[in-house]
Amino acid sequence: MASTILFDLSAIDLSQTICDSRCLDEFLPQTGPMRQCDRISWISEDRRNCVGIKVVRPDEFWCEHHIKGRPLFPGVLMIESCAQCASWLFRARFPALGFLGFLRCENASFRGQVVPGDTFVILVNEIEATPRRFISNVQGIVNGKLVFEAKITGMAI
Repeated sequence: MASTILFDLSAIDLSQTICDSRCLDEFLPQTGPMRQCDRISWISEDRRNCVGIKVVRPDEFWCEHHIKGRPLFPGVLMIESCAQCASWLFRARFPALGFLGFLRCENASFRGQVVPGDTFVILVNEIEATPRRFISNVQGIVNGKLVFEAKITGMAI
């Protein structure tokens, strides 16, 4: 995996919302505390890259117990956040598909801590896609710093 940021965020207005929580409801089956993406901020013209936003709140279900007294956003939820954004991106191009299953996570690297109050900026770069399957490089950024990256694969089931 690259240890540089997948694409330049300086030209992207992260305050924009192109898909809010209601819009995400149309694309993602995860609801309630398992929804790990709050909104989509940007999608490239070719629909192969997107930026999602996850605001890490102090009232989330894991905060009290995932490191008592020092809550840390769990790595598995970083993966889930990125997988949800990658699924949204894939379904933005192939909307008629049914359920998408998570097949694989490769080369995951956790490079920094994410804590309540942080905004976890999710970058997705789709590197391969067919109408049934996708592979994406994903990254999580906090305060301009790369804190997570992986390659994930999903498939229509």
